[in-house]
Amino acid sequence: MKENSTDNREENFAELLEKSAMGQNFMEPGQALETEIVAISGDTIFLQLNGKSEGILNAEELTDKEGNLTVQEGETIKVFFLKAENGEMRFTTRISSNEAGLAVLENAYRQGIPVEGVVEKEIKGGFEVKIGESRAFCPFSQMGEKRVEDAAEWIGKHLSFKIMEHSEKGRNIIVSNRALIEAEKDKQRDVLKETLKEGMTVKGKVVSLQPFGAFVDIDGFQALLPISEISRERVEDISEVLSVGQDVEGKILSIDWSRDRISVSRKAMLGDPWDDASVKYRAGSRHKGKVVRLTEFGAFITLEPGIDGLIHKSAMAADSRDANPKDILKKGQEISVQINSIDVEKKRISLKLSSLAQEEESVQKYMEDKEDSSGETYNPFAALLKDRMKK
Repeated sequence: MKENSTDNREENFAELLEKSAMGQNFMEPGQALETEIVAISGDTIFLQLNGKSEGILNAEELTDKEGNLTVQEGETIKVFFLKAENGEMRFTTRISSNEAGLAVLENAYRQGIPVEGVVEKEIKGGFEVKIGESRAFCPFSQMGEKRVEDAAEWIGKHLSFKIMEHSEKGRNIIVSNRALIEAEKDKQRDVLKETLKEGMTVKGKVVSLQPFGAFVDIDGFQALLPISEISRERVEDISEVLSVGQDVEGKILSIDWSRDRISVSRKAMLGDPWDDASVKYRAGSRHKGKVVRLTEFGAFITLEPGIDGLIHKSAMAADSRDANPKDILKKGQEISVQINSIDVEKKRISLKLSSLAQEEESVQKYMEDKEDSSGETYNPFAALLKDRMKK
């Protein structure tokens, strides 16, 4: 029975089987139906038609690149009628080349059923694709997710296409591979919108490195891992920390579905070293650190991953407040420092060079000894030291 609209083609299985029992030609190749998976056995998926009947679907159609099934029993899927054979009703999720007759292709166009084809050669403006015994045209812009520089990469490949135009009784067929890729991405995004939430922990694989961060594949969606969120330590060269193909775990910082953007943090998975910083870095205590950045006003010193302190230039040299930090320290240099003060709430630590601190301590001890001496008169050297300590 032929219907004029796509919606009318989708009838429930009970009615279809009733018509079949009456000997009516009730289904056309390519007719769309939704049904439940009742069982999976080997390479066959059994579909619910009614209480006593089942349809057949090749399990290979619903496996990923690693050969794993992407569906399970009880799940509802959309399929297309292929043919009745040996008392069985066979269905498909896409039309293969050896089943792509003229009538099947026309129905595939009307129903939006994916068809399989072989990219045979490059022609003006795109590619010639063979689908069954028919020839179709796929524009360059509709091949793959992104256009590649060398079109020859596509020649000879077996791919799935959506028929975008079908006219002149099948003599003019235009297809798109990209339309199916984008439809699948939209489907994956809809699933992720229901499962991904800000603050949750996710696992993914690094797919590309950029100067500003890394893109991580999370179930088919690319999220950004900013360079500032990779580690507690300052990262200068991202390739020294991450590599393409590496598995990473992170926490979702933000999600913006209107712009298809997700940002994640690997750093957030690490403990915050500032939690016990006030105990480890008391005023007056001495520590080892590395010079990580030099500025006009001072030097930033890493005490441990995630905790940096600042030596102001006035605390670098005892004889001058106008010292140039680059003349005194070098980036990457290991030095000893003393804690001046710490503000855990603002995550700030003020430092001074241990050598300068020791010198000041010696001056202080000398001044105290002089003050304790009886009958002490004015000492110009002591006055000079006292003046230097005030700077």
